[in-house]
Amino acid sequence: PRFTFEIAKFNLEANLTPCELKNNCLRKLETEINETIHIARTAAGNHGVQILLAGILPTLRQLDLTLENMVPIDRYFELNDTLKSLRGSDFRLNIRGIDELSVTHDSFMLEALNTSFQVHMQVSSEDFVHKYNIAQAITAPVMAVAVNSGLIHHNRLWHESRIAVFQNSVDTRSDTLQQRGMLPRVYFGKEWVKSICDIFKEDISRFPVVLTADFDEDPVGMLEQGIIPKLKALMLHNGTVYRWNRPCYGVVDNVPHLRIENRVLPAGPSVIDEVANTAFFVGLMVGMSNKYDDITQVLRFSDVANNFLNSTRVGLEAKFYWTEHRSVTASELILDELLPIARDGLIQEGIDLNDIDRYLGVIEERTKSMQTGAKWAIKSITEMDKNILPDEKVRSITAEMITNQKSDEPVHNWSLAQASRNLDWRATFQRLGQFMTEELFTVRPDDLLDLAASIMDWKHVRHVPVEDDEGKIVGLISHRAILREVARGRSSINDPAAVKDVMRQNPVTAAPETLTVDAIRTMRKNKLGCLPVVDKGKLVGIVTDHDLINVAGKLLEEYLDNFQQPT
Repeated sequence: PRFTFEIAKFNLEANLTPCELKNNCLRKLETEINETIHIARTAAGNHGVQILLAGILPTLRQLDLTLENMVPIDRYFELNDTLKSLRGSDFRLNIRGIDELSVTHDSFMLEALNTSFQVHMQVSSEDFVHKYNIAQAITAPVMAVAVNSGLIHHNRLWHESRIAVFQNSVDTRSDTLQQRGMLPRVYFGKEWVKSICDIFKEDISRFPVVLTADFDEDPVGMLEQGIIPKLKALMLHNGTVYRWNRPCYGVVDNVPHLRIENRVLPAGPSVIDEVANTAFFVGLMVGMSNKYDDITQVLRFSDVANNFLNSTRVGLEAKFYWTEHRSVTASELILDELLPIARDGLIQEGIDLNDIDRYLGVIEERTKSMQTGAKWAIKSITEMDKNILPDEKVRSITAEMITNQKSDEPVHNWSLAQASRNLDWRATFQRLGQFMTEELFTVRPDDLLDLAASIMDWKHVRHVPVEDDEGKIVGLISHRAILREVARGRSSINDPAAVKDVMRQNPVTAAPETLTVDAIRTMRKNKLGCLPVVDKGKLVGIVTDHDLINVAGKLLEEYLDNFQQPT
């Protein structure tokens, strides 16, 4: 089908028509993508929503990644249950870029953060090993120029954070298996490939079956009858092992074929960017195959794997180890060496010269400007006013992405996003998790009260949560409590007080998904100056009466700006 479901209800997958690599196939690809997006955009508009091409949607939060938002298909729930059972614990994600994100999640819905642009290239069985190793070698530079997933909400992380998210979201390894060095189900590879059968044998040996089905297929008997088997059981297992370059086997009209599926490319930033990434990848596949009879003799696999990791972290700023044991930046390698090779490859396949100039020109200009989709988003959020709420920032960035995509301007021409006053900010303040303060200053029960008072003075806060060693909130210290101690004449030198002696125990708390109006009612009813925000028993944020005054002020300002004076 043209459109189909993905894991989450907010994900949409579109399947495009296979095309032969010749003439104006790239231009046809761009046209078909635009037509497909137009269909989706029109349908979405009828429901008051928008379509966005993004490696990771910036406005997504952890509270969106619930099983309630999973597409209600038995296969997904079965897969989630099996992955969790194999792992034996919740899924963990820790990524450090400019910022750091550490998340524990109770389902594999973390994977729903990701959206990719997957390219399948059909190859002959005789040429598979050579082409597959070429695909592995060029993955890093292709990734470096295509990165488009620099943000998870407001956190500035890897330039292609999808890679880390996907690996961790379906990681079935228990702590013991990780300590034993077992590979995750999402991985780049361990060595150069010598046979396609070696890939399937390796994956069957390493990774337990997570999905089963009743297949009435006798491959040997079918071959004896002249029928090509579809190897359904093997392909089902292959679909649950996620190599970044994945071998695919298929049968059409009783004719078998092999494909290499490039899974590293993100969706977006624009349609022309997606087609340019495809042209660069395909051109390199052909050009590098012609240039090197055996890529394994001129590149070490350990360097290729390390190049890939570096590209996901910093994009075009990555340092690579390339042929002849050279150290070179990704941008230098692309401009000086790889773009000419990709051009030669596309020319050999008979691609229209104007199209080659169009799409490889986008890659060249993107590389020269050093502005990938990830770099644009990271710079945009960094240069916004620090007093603007994170949710406002990512909503502004998302709105600008939608506008730029509709114009189909390549990302290297995008101006940095600005905080917009034209958005309906009511959506930013619906739930506490959208605007709570996440940078917390806390104390322990046995700390001196003086420490809590000093933190309030230094950081200009009026409430300090008290948590235990496991991050569980056990109390709350307010500036009023400290003032009462001072009024009693208690000396911090002669009669030092501990936090546990003064804190309010078992404070009223809320959850990230708590509606703001419900939080206001709770604070009024209990005469509270703040609400600690707790998720799965752990302190994750705090909302104060000052925060709510700011919310009210912003919404009132918006209302007054839109208010029409009677004439």
